[in-house]
Amino acid sequence: MHKTLLVAIFSLASTTALAGAGHGSGQSQSDAQQPIDRNLSFEAGDMWFTPGKLEIAPGETVKFEITNTGNLEHEFVIGDEEAQAEHREMMREMASSGGHDMSAGHHGGGQDDAASMPSVTIAPGESATLVWTAPQGVEEVEFACNIPGHYEAGMNGDIQIEG
Repeated sequence: MHKTLLVAIFSLASTTALAGAGHGSGQSQSDAQQPIDRNLSFEAGDMWFTPGKLEIAPGETVKFEITNTGNLEHEFVIGDEEAQAEHREMMREMASSGGHDMSAGHHGGGQDDAASMPSVTIAPGESATLVWTAPQGVEEVEFACNIPGHYEAGMNGDIQIEG
């Protein structure tokens, strides 16, 4: 009984850490925590996203619905340029050291860690949802797939935060 309670408490604490903002990139939140201002449908193909650029107002909460129409697994990660570069490097290191656990829980890390950026992983033929609130005082962030080679092949885009 005590072990079950401990697991439940740890799970809740982990969920809170996963929802935290990373590198000033905004917040990933569950649908129940905040009203959604806008729904955006995204398509992830093999080495591209549609749309490729967005404009979102500061403080606007967006629900991204990403469908992977490609043949490869992809991720959808939101963060500033520096955080994305750190995440790409982490992904390269994981791939070279025997693989990468693409489960959604993999991307949770400390609040000051590039791994804590809002993200989802989407298997081929599947869809995933990410709810994110655009930060105040930031002009631009990127969305990207940082699986080795995917960003470099064009799986990235800009989010202009203005309004």
